[in-house]
Amino acid sequence: MQCALKFACSAAPPSSASIAPLLFPNTLNKKKKLRNGCSIRAELSDDNDPLLQAAINSASLRFHETHRQDPLFIDPYAGCFVSTHTQMDMETKAKQYCIATKFIDDKLLSTVNHMDGLKQVVLLSDGMDTRPYRLNWPSSTIMFDISPLRVFQKAAEKLDGVGAKIPQRCLFLHVPLETPNIQETLVTKGFNCTRPSVWAIQGLPLMTLVSFEEILLTVSGMAMKGCLFFGELPAWLAETGIGNKSSTKKWINNIFMSYGFKVDMISYDEVAKRLSKVVKPGDYEKILFVAEQLRCSDDQMETWRKELQRVDEDGDEEGFEDL
Repeated sequence: MQCALKFACSAAPPSSASIAPLLFPNTLNKKKKLRNGCSIRAELSDDNDPLLQAAINSASLRFHETHRQDPLFIDPYAGCFVSTHTQMDMETKAKQYCIATKFIDDKLLSTVNHMDGLKQVVLLSDGMDTRPYRLNWPSSTIMFDISPLRVFQKAAEKLDGVGAKIPQRCLFLHVPLETPNIQETLVTKGFNCTRPSVWAIQGLPLMTLVSFEEILLTVSGMAMKGCLFFGELPAWLAETGIGNKSSTKKWINNIFMSYGFKVDMISYDEVAKRLSKVVKPGDYEKILFVAEQLRCSDDQMETWRKELQRVDEDGDEEGFEDL
């Protein structure tokens, strides 16, 4: 399925094989030029890896929320990623992050529990998403986590150290964000484009608008008609300013519709009210959304194309016999 962008001053989306460089520039092998013309390789450490630090910061928010008197959710594994003396401000941005986390948790489980047979979940995360371990997944759920490899490996070591386990009769697989062709890798690992799936994004490092367009291209090509894609996006993608809600809504409608999705922006305040929480006024540089796939997946279209071709060929043979 070819997806053409209806986006002002924007070229057609690049191929899915280019998704990894756009989403995750190769910072692991940076080179610094020296005056004598030689170069040295600057290797990332835990302290200077921005993606690892961002994931730890989010885990810290979940850790502190878990230990509140009336938490929105319980994440028993967040503590293995963070220092216990970490101090976080839970009154503004952190509170909205936790509200979004609870919203995504509930939406995932409610959607998966209405699926028959194999249940496919794709998490686009920062590498420290503990949902595969902490949520009560039904049997026959297969989860794919797309995230930076280095962060995921660090998290996997920590989770293994505290004995974290996936629910019985479920499967959890990782797809490195650096993979040259994410769509092909998902299929190789068992993703079935002719079965229902649910896609959630929170924390995935998006470096450019084009990188988000690549995500939409991937989801649009793999998700069946009627499947849901929801979560949080950085508000700078809209290029309209946080306070300009009407412009942001117009932008998000246009870009999602260009890939075949009907989308709704979700108000953090409204979610907070349903949870009996109060969010103090203030800018939060994220967009909470729920989108529904209106098109058929690439595999669905190919199956129907072959069926129509077969019907046409059968019709030609019958007409020949009549002659």
